[in-house]
Amino acid sequence: MEHGHLDLVVQAAQERGEWFCAEGAVRELCRSGEFGRALEVMEPFVATGWRAALWTKAEILSRAGRSTEAVDLACPDEEDRASQIVCRDVAEVLAEAGCVDEAIDLLVPHIGEPWIRTALVEITEGRDRDERVLELIAPHAEAARRADDEGRRDSSCSDAQELQARVLERAGRADEAIRILGEDMARRRFLSENTLTAYAGLLARHGRLAELRELAGGQDAHSVLDIYARALREHGRAEEAETVMREAIAADDWVGYRAWLSSVLLEDGRLDDAIAVAEPGFSWYDCSNLLAPLVCSLLDRPTELLYLLDHPLTVPHHGHQEFQHWWRAFALAGLGRAEEAIAVVEAHPDPWTDPRIIRAGLLSTAGRLAEAAAELRDLGTIAAREELFEVLVQQGRATEAITAHPTVAEQRAAKAKTESVPLGEDGYSAEPPF
Repeated sequence: MEHGHLDLVVQAAQERGEWFCAEGAVRELCRSGEFGRALEVMEPFVATGWRAALWTKAEILSRAGRSTEAVDLACPDEEDRASQIVCRDVAEVLAEAGCVDEAIDLLVPHIGEPWIRTALVEITEGRDRDERVLELIAPHAEAARRADDEGRRDSSCSDAQELQARVLERAGRADEAIRILGEDMARRRFLSENTLTAYAGLLARHGRLAELRELAGGQDAHSVLDIYARALREHGRAEEAETVMREAIAADDWVGYRAWLSSVLLEDGRLDDAIAVAEPGFSWYDCSNLLAPLVCSLLDRPTELLYLLDHPLTVPHHGHQEFQHWWRAFALAGLGRAEEAIAVVEAHPDPWTDPRIIRAGLLSTAGRLAEAAAELRDLGTIAAREELFEVLVQQGRATEAITAHPTVAEQRAAKAKTESVPLGEDGYSAEPPF
C-alpha cells in the first residue's frame, strides 16, 4: 500500500484470506470513501463469525453514515454484556455511530477495571460527555487517595487520578486539574508514578514552569526532571535545559539524566558531545546501557553511525560485541560498501541464525536489489521468501512479490516445526530456538 498497490492488497485479502491485508485495505478504502468496496472485502471474514471482523464491518457502516445498521450489528446480547472485552469493542462502535450514552452505559458495569476506565475516557473524547465521565471516575480517584492515606497499594484505582485530570483538562478546566493534582502531590496522595508524571506533563503543557521547577527539584527528580528540561527547551531555553541536566549529573550521576541529555545533544547535531555524555553508560547492563540508544538514532545516518562505532570512547561492553559487528555491517551497506559489510558478517558469523539472509539484507541496503533477490530465491526458506517479498516490492514487482510471500498455512507449518524442540524441566529448550 505504501507503494500504491491497494488493488493487490485487496486481492491478497480475497484470494489468500490474509486478515491484515483486509484490515489495511478497509482502512484505505474508507479513507477514500469507497465504503461499498470495503464491505465486500470484509464480508468473507464476517461470514466466519469472527468478532474482530464483525466490529470492523460495523465501523465501516458507521463511517458510511449507516449508523442504525452499525448499531444493530454490534448490539450485544446478555452473554456479551458480561465480557469486558466485548463491551469495550462494542462501546467503540457505538460511540463512533453517535450512540455515546449507550456506549458509556455498556462500560459502566465494568468501570472498576483500569483499562475499561481508560477506554471510557478515550471513546468519549470530543463527544461532549466530560461531565458524566468525571462523575464516573471521581469515586475511583477518591478511592486511590484513601488507599494512599491508609498505606494500601490498590492497583485497581491507581490510574484514576491522572484520568480525572486528563478529562478536566480537555473540558477546559486545566487550572482545576492542576489544583487537584497539586494538592495530591503536596500530600503524597498518589499510588502510581504515572500520576506524578501526568501532573508534571500538565504543568508543562500550561506553561507553569515555576511549579514544575519546584517539583523537579525535590525527591521526584528522577521521574520529572526530564519533563522540566524538555519544557525549558520548548520555551526557547535550550541552554538552561542543558545546564539543569548537567548540574543534575554532577550531583547525582543517574543513568536517566545521561540518557536524556545525550539524546537531546544528538537531536541538536552535537554527536561528539552526545558520545561524551553517554560514554560512562556504555559499560552498564541491559536497558541501562546507553550505546544502543545512540546507535538506533543513527541507523538512517550511516556516516555518523560509523563515526560513533570508531570513536575512541566507544568500547564494546556487556553483550554489545556481536551487535557492533551488525551495526558496522549495516552502516557500511548504507554507504554502498556491500563487500566490506559482507566481510564483517563473514568474519563474525556466530550471532546470525542465517548469514545468507543477513548477506541478502546487506545487498538490499546497499541498493543491489537484483543480487539480494537472487540470494533469497536460492535460499528458498520461509524467512527468505518473506525477505524476498520486501525486495521485490522495492523493485516495483509487487504482483510477483505477493506470489513469493509464504501463505499463512506455510508460515504456521514452519512455526510448528520450530516449536517442536523439546523443553527441559525448567520449561526452556537447551538448543535453538531458546
